[in-house]
Amino acid sequence: MALTYHNNNSISNVTSFAQVPSGSPVLLSTATASASSSIEFTSGIDSTYDVYQFEFIDFNPSVDNAGLYFQTSTNGGSTYATTITSTFFYAYHFEADTPTALAYDASMDQAQGTSFQRLIDATGNLSDESGAGTLQLFAPSSTTYVKHYMSNCNSYVDGTFTTNYYSAGYFNTTSAINAIKFQPASGNFDGTIKMYGIKA
Repeated sequence: MALTYHNNNSISNVTSFAQVPSGSPVLLSTATASASSSIEFTSGIDSTYDVYQFEFIDFNPSVDNAGLYFQTSTNGGSTYATTITSTFFYAYHFEADTPTALAYDASMDQAQGTSFQRLIDATGNLSDESGAGTLQLFAPSSTTYVKHYMSNCNSYVDGTFTTNYYSAGYFNTTSAINAIKFQPASGNFDGTIKMYGIKA
């Protein structure tokens, strides 16, 4: 079968590109912490995307055994105190292969609370210790429904073991969420957080 060639195959002659397929993450913003007390995303969270996904890369706190927390805002970041109902559980395994455990800890969730929600319970602060994970926030611009979130994170804990953390819940508001803030339990942290948009 003969091949057909077109003369206008130079990229300078392309008149349009196909849209990114639905469901494919689009990188919207990258924030890098260097001895920072927090990272905020106060723009770019709107009705453009149905899901906003945040990726935490090498979260390393200055204080040993510190966790990573988050909260959202409905006023562009002026205040972070959206009402949350959430759940939190985890599993861990030691380097020495000592017994593992799966646990639910009621002190790590909220029932109509307005505190910052825990994503990672504890991470060591040595140079090779860090945490990583993903948070998804669903339909934050909806003015009809509450706003659901789910997260899955892993951490090198200060006691030389790995812990996998799961958290999920909803922000009990029908106001649009338009900003989000991440911070350690105490002290500062290094690391990178990326924000992606996903269309349903």
